[in-house]
Amino acid sequence: MTTTTHTTVTDLYPTRGTSEVLVPRQDPVVWGAPDAPGPFGPADLQAFERDGFLAIDQLITEDEVAVYRRELERLVTDPEIRADERSIVEPKSKEIRSVFEVHRISEVFANLVRDERVVGRARQILGSDVYVHQSRINVKPGFGASGFYWHSDFETWHAEDGLPNMRTVSVSIALTENYDTNGGLMIMPGSHKTFLGCAGETPKDNYKKSLQMQDAGTPSDEALTKLASEYGIRLFTGKAGSATWFDCNAMHGSGDNITPFPRSNVFIVFNSVENAAVEPFAAPVRRPEFIGARDFTPVR
Repeated sequence: MTTTTHTTVTDLYPTRGTSEVLVPRQDPVVWGAPDAPGPFGPADLQAFERDGFLAIDQLITEDEVAVYRRELERLVTDPEIRADERSIVEPKSKEIRSVFEVHRISEVFANLVRDERVVGRARQILGSDVYVHQSRINVKPGFGASGFYWHSDFETWHAEDGLPNMRTVSVSIALTENYDTNGGLMIMPGSHKTFLGCAGETPKDNYKKSLQMQDAGTPSDEALTKLASEYGIRLFTGKAGSATWFDCNAMHGSGDNITPFPRSNVFIVFNSVENAAVEPFAAPVRRPEFIGARDFTPVR
């Protein structure tokens, strides 16, 4: 397997420069045919095209949720997993916040990635075979787990991982109930059609800090106000087993969880095999492969 450098690829989405920029999206949202066979119907794909996300009330069953929650608990209580660089620890509580590359660590989660209810939808949206650019489990225990500030995933994946085009989709599958009070996912509907290039250079090894608290790649208050005023904000709630699919360029974030009720999910990022990562467009070095994959083998 080989990779090319970004010197041969046109940079459609400049970012991390001297000033912030807002530019129209240059890529399709749904790359597949509207009538392509798969779990999504044409109306679903139309809604995804319009809003940049689609919520599903029950992607997996209650029995399946129990299996994945047991596996999550096993992973976050394993001393070897805690010591692994793929585990991110909450700054205040010192508890595990995320475990990356979970589909390689756990066969249970690897099976979820290969499930047609999951990967089949990714293929429909991206119009090709797909590989896993990133996977992780997120744990938001009650009483103070910190949130994720507003951001576009694509801005980071383009700048620091070298993804050339917006041909990437994420799914967040709830393993605990998402209330409107326990730090749920918020998205600005329609924001996926505008790219926000952030200001400021990317520090070397920025990922070490950004996975706990964002700095580089953070939008300004002025830009966020403009986007929120234009698109609004949608907060997602739902029972364990529900899922939210969202476009790589959707502006999203989540608040702190100060309730007693934990919020945990499994997060899978699928990228088209026709959009394989090159060299970073706006960072001195690549992020580690457990965060931005360099193995472009299709999911089978």
